[in-house]
This record gives sequence, structure tokens and C-alpha cells, in this order.
Amino acid sequence: MMTGRVHCLLLAAAAVAAAPLHAQDAPADVPKTAERVDLDRYAGKWYEIARFPNRFQKQCAGNTTAEYAKRPDGEIDVINRCRTEDGKTDVAEGRARVVDAATNAKLEVRFAPAALAWLPMVWSPYWIIDLAPDYSVAAVGDPKREYLWILSRTPKLPEATYEELVNRLTAQGFDTARLLMTKQD
Repeated sequence: MMTGRVHCLLLAAAAVAAAPLHAQDAPADVPKTAERVDLDRYAGKWYEIARFPNRFQKQCAGNTTAEYAKRPDGEIDVINRCRTEDGKTDVAEGRARVVDAATNAKLEVRFAPAALAWLPMVWSPYWIIDLAPDYSVAAVGDPKREYLWILSRTPKLPEATYEELVNRLTAQGFDTARLLMTKQD
């Protein structure tokens, strides 16, 4: 009988073998990220397909999107939108910056005002955990596996594509049973 640690290591090894786009040098206790992200290709509009529940999206009832635009200073403008229960649109504007220039897969994001950008606690990890070669589907999370989003360039994702991605995320140690599907009209 395998111990939990051995089982996790075997699952992680299977994930690496099945998904060669993941970095090979991250410690075993944090998720692996996409091997390399072209931020120009990553920029644009993404539709949220599913997410872990979180306090800052509790007002969102559906039609959740994220838009990324590279800035001349190298940072990224972030605009998140969602429809609330009363039919209004909630908008959150933020900024992201690259933390790991070797891969561009590890970023930090803040939604606090620019005057507070010097405070470390206003920046949160934004790791691109999984990314399709054609940049059509991505999974974004954090090193502690507390947050997770599945994103797509289209409002709907084929079930097989979704299941394959969820299986890779499960192998990376994410509790994918927590995923909530996002309603996209």
C-alpha cells in the first residue's frame, strides 16, 4: 500500500509526463507552472469557465471575464468583469507584474490603488499553472493552492478539454472538487 506522499509524488510525475509544457524545476510542494508564457499571446479576453469559491467574487453570478493588456512599462493592465444577481456589471481594475522573467508564468496582481503598490500585502500570486499550446485554455492559481481559475478564450469549453485539464490540476494537488462552474450566457 502506498503512503500519501508516495501517491502524490507518483501523481505529480504522471502530470509532468502527460503535460510537457510544465516547468520541471519547481519544488514538489508547490504547483508547477507553464514552462514559458508569451505575454503578448496571453493578453486579450478570457472567459472564466470555473473557479474555486473566493470572497472577492462572491457577488458574481455569471458572465465572468478577465482582460489583460501589456503596458509599455512591462506591467499588465487587468480588467475583471462579472454579472451580479441583480443584472449589473461589477468591474475590478488592477495591475499585474512578472515575478519570474525566465518563464513569465509567475506574476503578481493587485487591485489596490497605485499609491499602495509599494505595500507587499496588496500583491497576490498569479501563477499560470497550465496553458494550452494555442493559448485557448489556461488554469491560473497560487502556490498554496487556495485559488484556482479555469479560463478559456471562448465562453464554453468542450467537456473532454475541461476534464483533461481538471485531471492535470488534480495531479498537481489542487482539490478540484471545489471548482464551481461559471455561468456564461
